[in-house]
Amino acid sequence: MSDKPPPASTGSFALPDHGVISLTGRDAVGFAQAQTMNDVAGLTDGQWQWNGWLTPKGRVIALFAVLRLDAQSLWLIVPDVDVRALAAGLQRFVFRSKVVIAARDDLYVSGRFGAPVAASGARLAGDVEHGVEMDFGGASGPRSVRIEGAPAPTDAESLARWRAFDLQHGLPRLEASQSERWTPQQLSLERLRAFSVKKGCYPGQEIVARTHFLGQAKRGLALLRAEQPLAPGDAVAHEGVELGNVISAADAIALAVLPLEHPQPLRTHGLSLQHEALREGLAR
Repeated sequence: MSDKPPPASTGSFALPDHGVISLTGRDAVGFAQAQTMNDVAGLTDGQWQWNGWLTPKGRVIALFAVLRLDAQSLWLIVPDVDVRALAAGLQRFVFRSKVVIAARDDLYVSGRFGAPVAASGARLAGDVEHGVEMDFGGASGPRSVRIEGAPAPTDAESLARWRAFDLQHGLPRLEASQSERWTPQQLSLERLRAFSVKKGCYPGQEIVARTHFLGQAKRGLALLRAEQPLAPGDAVAHEGVELGNVISAADAIALAVLPLEHPQPLRTHGLSLQHEALREGLAR
């Protein structure tokens, strides 16, 4: 990547719920192409995309960003998942591929509510030595991410605001209880361009493609707001009939998987739920 590395910002704060996995070697891109749900081979050096790893039944194990640093180097930026366990899971499928998979304890992820210095959209900036910058902005405003060798200060308020921004823009934050439960379509991941139905085989691809081409997606994400905090697993109902469940929450803001056509009003645990439109701009 030829861009100058952006300077550190005093407004940066740690994203301790994000980790980094590196894939290096001559087969790094091919391995990721065969295992993950998006078209990694379509990336050029210095680009990134939303992506994920599925079970053979097409359920999302983890969502992450894939960064192509060069032809033999990828980073996975993984929220909400034990990166050591995920790296070990991927390692089981290496077989004879020339790729080294490692959870990177030496790399730290930080965020900032401000425009990137040099990154834009799916284009990265910086380098491995000085830090890599990503554009994480959406319709609600600019955000930037840095991956580098030193941690940023902690800021609980900014971290909570970051999570809420993710949910409002339709990026599910999947804790362990929600792993391996939902298909990409049920998580509305087409909004983020996070999966491919054209690239060929990968775990769960048959389920994803069949759902897409037969038009069988009946459920998707809904953005909800309540007067009290919500939690993953909370049942969402209409007139006492359960319609779906909360899958991600940030205080009183939540994402739920519900029928694409569902009645109003909605309630959970006796609380009235306000339905809000998902915001755009986070697709890459």
